[in-house]
Formats: sequence, C-alpha cells, structure tokens
Amino acid sequence: MSVSKSQNGLIQQAASLIKNAKYTIAFTGAGISVESGIPPFRGENGLWNKYDASLLELDNFQQHPKESWQLLVKLFYHHFEKAQPNAAHYALAEMEKNHFLKTVITQNIDNLHQDAGSKHVLEFHGNTRRQICLSCGDIIDTDEINLNSLPPHCEICGGLLKPDITFFGEAIQEPANTYAFTEAGRCDLILIIGSTGEVYPAAFIPEVAKEAGANVIEINIELSNYTIQLTDLFIQGKAGEVMQKLTEFLKISTSHSQT
Repeated sequence: MSVSKSQNGLIQQAASLIKNAKYTIAFTGAGISVESGIPPFRGENGLWNKYDASLLELDNFQQHPKESWQLLVKLFYHHFEKAQPNAAHYALAEMEKNHFLKTVITQNIDNLHQDAGSKHVLEFHGNTRRQICLSCGDIIDTDEINLNSLPPHCEICGGLLKPDITFFGEAIQEPANTYAFTEAGRCDLILIIGSTGEVYPAAFIPEVAKEAGANVIEINIELSNYTIQLTDLFIQGKAGEVMQKLTEFLKISTSHSQT
C-alpha cells in the first residue's frame, strides 16, 4: 500500500478527529466500490456515457420492461455477482465494530457494506438483491428469480418484478430517507467516501450534517462538489488505501488487507 507523507499526515488528523467525535457517520458513493470492480455511473468512464439511462426511468421501465431488464442485467447483475468488498468496506465495518462509527449511509445498491460486515447500513437508493412486485408489492430475493428469462414476473400474482432500487423519477424510499437525514442532523462528524455530490437528494445529506455543526472528512480520488464548500479535511487517494491506513491510526486490526 502506497500512502505519501502528506497523505499520512492528513490521515493522522482524520484519526484524531474521529477519536474525539461522539457520533460519526459515513456517507459512501460509487467511488468506494470501484476498487471492487464495479464501474462508476458518472465521469469520464461512467456507465451513463455508454448506455441509455432513460431505460431506467420508471415510466420507460413499465413501458419497455424487457429492454430495461436487459440493461439492468448488463449493468448491475453481471458486475455485482463477481464483486467482493474491498479494504474500504472492511475498514468501515471494523470501525463500527470498534465503536468509532455509528452508521453507513450509502448511495450504492451493491450490498458490499453488508458483505463486509457492517450492521447499521442505510441504503438510500435500495439494493439490487431484492425485487419488488409492482402489482402485489411482494418482496423477493433476487437469487430466487430467473434472469435468463426477461422480464421476470411474480410467482404469486404474475406482476412485473422490479429491482428494489430507486429508478429515475422515483421518490427515495422510506424509512431510509428519513433515517438518513436524521443521522446527518445528529452526527458531529461525517466521513464522505467516494461520493462526488452530483446526485440529489442524496447530496443534501452531507450538507445537513455540516449545517448541524459536524466536521466533514472527505476521501476521494479527485476534488468533488463537496471539497471547497463543505469539506474540512480532504484526503485525495484511493478509498481502500486511505481507509486501511486510517484503521491503523485508530489502532484497529483488520483481517482483510485488500487494496
């Protein structure tokens, strides 16, 4: 793992802030999962530069379910089924276990925080491992459906199944929406990892924390919409490398050393 001298000093500062905080939360975006092999949605190599995002608008999904499902399988399920948590996911799980972290609020839909062992995860945009029937509302484990026959339908009522994630044009699900902003309002430190602040209303979450007086630590590969306006301490680098070093300064031993 390569952490520069300047990064090392900033990570030490971050560890000190976390040790002195009473209520720390993490807010994660697509950048934390890139090191697990999941491509980002936005930016130069983002998926939305290659594929038609309109197929994941709720109206289009209902009108063209087969085409939308074909894109869903290509974008999510082919990538997610192979993805494993990386060092950043494991570090957050260990921080929670050692009482340095209360909650992870994630924009991601890949379940990697839970796979790494995090217990208190608020899925702001849902989770692809669940399906919801648009007719009867039944919730089904994705492993129980056949993705080779698209679009999948509910075995109970025959209705169209949709991944239990927030599509474009959909409201954020409750209670995740309310819980996320409640946690932001009560924390005194928020750790932003891999989120650029481009997607609303999720991008409001760190803003609420800042307005409530929280310190903002940001870990990102590049400057983001948060860096100048909100961030108190910016650590530029890969999430896995930075977070693994952070756990060392917090004196947390982890059994996973992925980078």
